[in-house]
Amino acid sequence: MKYHIWTEGCQMNVADSQRVGSSLEHLGYTFTDRPEEADVIVLNTCVVRQSAEDKAYGRLSSLKPLKQKNPNLIINLMGCLVGVRSAEKLKQKLPFVDVFSPPSDPGPLISHLTQGEVRSLEDAETARRFLMMDEELILPRAEQGRLISAHVPIVYGCSHACTFCIIPYKRGIERSRPVGDIVAEVRSLAKQGVKEITLLGQIVDRYGKDVPDGPNLASLLRLVHEVEGIERIRFLTSHPNYFGDDLIEAIAELPRVMPHIELPIQAGDDEVLSNMKRGYTQRDYRDLVAKIRARLPDCSIATDIIVGFPGETEEQFMQTYQVLADLKLDVAHLARYSTREGTVATRRMDDNVTDEEKMRRFRLLEELQEKVVGGINRKHLGEQVEVLFEEKVKGRWRGRTPTNKLVFVESEEDLRGKLLPVTVTWTGPWSMQARLLKQPVVLAADL
Repeated sequence: MKYHIWTEGCQMNVADSQRVGSSLEHLGYTFTDRPEEADVIVLNTCVVRQSAEDKAYGRLSSLKPLKQKNPNLIINLMGCLVGVRSAEKLKQKLPFVDVFSPPSDPGPLISHLTQGEVRSLEDAETARRFLMMDEELILPRAEQGRLISAHVPIVYGCSHACTFCIIPYKRGIERSRPVGDIVAEVRSLAKQGVKEITLLGQIVDRYGKDVPDGPNLASLLRLVHEVEGIERIRFLTSHPNYFGDDLIEAIAELPRVMPHIELPIQAGDDEVLSNMKRGYTQRDYRDLVAKIRARLPDCSIATDIIVGFPGETEEQFMQTYQVLADLKLDVAHLARYSTREGTVATRRMDDNVTDEEKMRRFRLLEELQEKVVGGINRKHLGEQVEVLFEEKVKGRWRGRTPTNKLVFVESEEDLRGKLLPVTVTWTGPWSMQARLLKQPVVLAADL
């Protein structure tokens, strides 16, 4: 029996697909990258933008001929297209789909395949047995020993409800995973050759806040840091309101926690931030960045920005431009605002910035950020840095520095999974090139 998984969207979806795959591996299925060979096909969808939703429906349509040819084929629609409440409506619209699964819940599919023994994640005992097998997450056989970096969800859903965001309505309220489950999953990944893990949450630094006297992200990092075999730990995405001093200290004190922070600002004008329901001001964000840099001077910081939010004036946009120009952040993930049915912004605000103006503002920030990052990266020219190599792409090995800079190296050696020092020989705004400081030593255990 074989399964195929198609994944669209964020890192959380990637982790959800990994968990579904593990559940199917426990049941005796093996992965295939050819959907026409599969007995079970899972489509893990994203709807954060209309283009992603359209892509999901297009992919669904392409599966109809396979279902007609093989009526026994099981098609599972999963993720944010289903959400936490939309399954019944979708069943009428998509009669050829067999199973509808909310985000992060393999339960409906496993229940279908096991003839109802597992109904949902609410059936904790059987769910644990079938979905995690005592938290042992099994990678597909083709990835065991080859997957270097993996994502581990630590908090599902979101209760913050920014006015532009559909995620709380699709993924449900905030739920933190037990510490023991997380650490056990990290251990299982380490045993299968994973060297780097990224802890995930829609607001990752809110981990544990939904549990009375629960743990927090800083204490979780200290526990994960002790897992043998894991060389690097990252986490995303953080919210400025919850990024406390204890988290900064954990990054400073734990050598395997990488000095790279995802910290979205979304906009640089206080009125726009208030309309977004972000809960902080531009000055609050600037002060937090200054505090982080004072304690972690070599840290890289990434941010998210939305241009063209309803009502955003030219003057307000230029406030965002000035924040980026002043702070000189390492990465800026840029997006043009788009309406999403169900969000507060769509229901109550007029999308009055034209598409042309949104694109103009997007391009201005893109050009600014290219200059900023080009200057940041030029400072690394000639430096020696450690790179964790993940895979070979077009004849060159690709890896990342502790600060998440993309580095390419030419080598005939097998560098997959190796943490090696390199000397940077060329820099650009989006990547760097380097040479190995010394050739990797082949250990007996690698033979």
